Amino acid sequence: MYAAYYMCRYNFRFATPGMVEEFGFSMTQISDMLGIWSLTYGTGQLVNGLFADRIGGKRSMQIGAVGTIVVNLLMGVVPLLAIGGGLAAAAKYVFGADSIDPAFIAISVVWLINGWFQSFGAPGMIKINAAWFKRSERGTFAGIFGFMIQLGQVASSKLSPLILNGISLGVLVVAPGQWRWLFVIPPLVTLVVAIFMTIAARQTPDEAGFPGVIEDELDNSAGVTVSLRHSFKTIFTHPLVWFYACAYACTGAVRTSSDQLAILYFQDQLGMDMKKNIPAMVAWTLAAMPMAAVVGSLTSGWVSDKFFRGHRSPVAMSLYFLEAAVISISAILLMRGLVGPTPAGILVGCSVLIMIALTANSTHSIVGAAAPMDIGGKKMAGFAAGVIDSFQYYGGALSLFMTGRILDATKAQHGWLYWYVIMAGFGVLGGVAMLLVTLKQQRMTEQAPAKSTTT
Repeated sequence: MYAAYYMCRYNFRFATPGMVEEFGFSMTQISDMLGIWSLTYGTGQLVNGLFADRIGGKRSMQIGAVGTIVVNLLMGVVPLLAIGGGLAAAAKYVFGADSIDPAFIAISVVWLINGWFQSFGAPGMIKINAAWFKRSERGTFAGIFGFMIQLGQVASSKLSPLILNGISLGVLVVAPGQWRWLFVIPPLVTLVVAIFMTIAARQTPDEAGFPGVIEDELDNSAGVTVSLRHSFKTIFTHPLVWFYACAYACTGAVRTSSDQLAILYFQDQLGMDMKKNIPAMVAWTLAAMPMAAVVGSLTSGWVSDKFFRGHRSPVAMSLYFLEAAVISISAILLMRGLVGPTPAGILVGCSVLIMIALTANSTHSIVGAAAPMDIGGKKMAGFAAGVIDSFQYYGGALSLFMTGRILDATKAQHGWLYWYVIMAGFGVLGGVAMLLVTLKQQRMTEQAPAKSTTT
């Protein structure tokens, strides 16, 4: 189900070249729309993660699925300029704003609502699986979680080019370059999966007929829901949750920026036409990025389980610093003219994205999925995931806001150099944050040697 959420999320990046061509959006406007989505999604993680602990993970995922399906369909079939004109008129009346682009405000608001519904997904999914896996298995599950995310991204990367290239299936005829259809066909796939999840999924082993199989080390009493007050107080005062949240903001800054701006990067820096047709090299890269992400996710989770006994911070710290090194080397290559619209330059530019996908998604899985389950257990993993994951998207929004403006100011002279520079800086900050987690864990262990407090 969570993989299918991505069908209604990553379709947006394939639509951006068509939006730029039709509405004349700048790099700043595209980045701002994505940044607004990230801010909304992050805030939704906080709120809806808390509610997931109260209503259960399955219901949370159902609400999010229905919402994102409806919003995507609206994006595809409703006249956006009519919506934008009304919103712009209202903004002018209330705020006295005269220069609001109707198309910009329409897409931003509709996609903002989509971000809110999408934010029901991850807390619900993580909460369900916290009840299905014990601590020493959760890192490995986090790798599987990363694989499912990439499955959704691959599905979107395969389906979106087919739609943009044109479809003719009986009565369904879609002309090439019709980007609005990217918001009509993918949600139908998500609908099918939502129905299947509703029928098949069980929130706990007990519900599936396997009572007592998994023991929760934090709270093994019956049930998976708690009061809003208890979940809020326990997670907000946990000594490690905010360290992980700050580190995860750095994951989001790199992952969101590299994922969402990749299509425009292919077009601007590597000289490819991404409006109607997806070149073969781009298709191979978009397929290889999720594969690299899966390898990184599975390996990092397995290593944290088997070699660090469920401790996530040493593995994550190493990955953040490796990520910063990879992107810094890439920036040097771009400065030397080795990334650009030549066969060799395209190969280097695409290889950079694959390496970024490997490192960014490795931290994404163990910090964003395994750590919240360790901190919250089966009863409060939803809010723990919401708090930590919200910072991923706050970091992503900050990165997008910065990147759009800096690229508009420097792209003519330096190309996409500062895209690399910004991402490398966040990689260093993430490594420092996880170093602080490691030091905090050591102090906690020294103060209470008989109590397991590390996550």
